[in-house]
Amino acid sequence: MPDSTGATLYGYFRSSAAYRVRIALGLKGLSATHKFIHLRKGEQTAPAYLKVNPAGLVPVWIEDGFHLAQSLAIIEYLDETHPEPPLLPRGPRERAIAREIALTVAADIHPIGNLRVLNQLTGLGIDEAGRGAWSKHWITLGFDAIEARLKTLPGPFAFGDRPMIADICIVPQVFNARRFGVDLTPYARIREIDAAAAKLEAFAAAEPGRQPDAE
Repeated sequence: MPDSTGATLYGYFRSSAAYRVRIALGLKGLSATHKFIHLRKGEQTAPAYLKVNPAGLVPVWIEDGFHLAQSLAIIEYLDETHPEPPLLPRGPRERAIAREIALTVAADIHPIGNLRVLNQLTGLGIDEAGRGAWSKHWITLGFDAIEARLKTLPGPFAFGDRPMIADICIVPQVFNARRFGVDLTPYARIREIDAAAAKLEAFAAAEPGRQPDAE
């Protein structure tokens, strides 16, 4: 892949938000220098990293002194600066639906089950089984909504035969769902998207287990 104007991506192999950006880079045929922040070791709270992202989260995109956090903001920036192939549908209603699906993952499901929330639950005395049940509950609620929307849309991806931003968000969340033991049987369209994505190198190369910092 060509280097993306000397850009750097800060991430963590199991961060689903960083996973989304890796997929987007792959679909665009772009690369960046990767720097790894070990979330379980707390490297995101180190003073040096807080200068990179005061929120203490990954991913962060840095390009020519331009810093950008939040995976969806990074993905849309990449889409605007490297328009082909597009990651959003053409029509305004289809684009709105694509963002709806992406935000159901990125705003409704993921933040409630990310590491800092699970750590807070631990601090409140919630055991591992309770934390797992918490994650499964919110993933299931989100997937119910996404599946209902996807049933109105053509497959195999969310908007037909080409992956876009909705698929970029769904696939990492499926990875998390499997980690937490969510039964995916009711989600035929979500499973269809995941299976179609697995055939593409952009998705396969972005998988957590294939990252240099994987454990």
